[in-house]
Amino acid sequence: MSQRQYSQLDKFLIEFDAGLAAMFDKSGSPQRSNPANNESAEGLNPAETRISQGLMRVNHAGEVSAQALYQGQSLTARSKSVQESMQQSALEEVDHLNWCKDRLDELGSHTSYLNPLWFSGSFTIGAAAGLAGDKWSLGFVAETEHQVVVHLESHLQKLPERDEKSRAILEQMKKDEAHHASVAIDSGAAELPTAIKKVMTLCSRIMTSTAYWI
Repeated sequence: MSQRQYSQLDKFLIEFDAGLAAMFDKSGSPQRSNPANNESAEGLNPAETRISQGLMRVNHAGEVSAQALYQGQSLTARSKSVQESMQQSALEEVDHLNWCKDRLDELGSHTSYLNPLWFSGSFTIGAAAGLAGDKWSLGFVAETEHQVVVHLESHLQKLPERDEKSRAILEQMKKDEAHHASVAIDSGAAELPTAIKKVMTLCSRIMTSTAYWI
């Protein structure tokens, strides 16, 4: 039996459907168990709870954006190996998305109301990066993941000491993101111009400062 060949429209609809799932908290089942399951429940005071809620909401919004970036890049990537690499990374980000959502539920909080905005903007950026060429798309992944690792390190310092559940999630996410950056570099990522890196940092700051509250 011949394998079905998907048109570009088919691929767009598939990625769009996955995006809707990410935005409305109905993403696919995680491939790995939640690292927080190995940690005992803690008694956070109201102030500590608010900090953890805000930080985990930011991380969930970041994972929605990561889904969008990888889906946009996968859609426009030119080589099959790069497409498959983007799709595999997106699957691993589904784990992060679910873990962050589970933790927000435990903390009695909500995901960012601006997730559709984060997704649509990131999807557009990802698709544009893919159109620029695979080496630039991979370079964008490497720089994005580098900035995410720095951002996660900051959140690990800001988390309340007693919130071991959130800490376990962020520690595993940090390892995964660093791995994604290494894979992109090994696959031929180009070094992005400094100006683009600064714009990426600015956009990240806008998202994180907004998603913390909204």
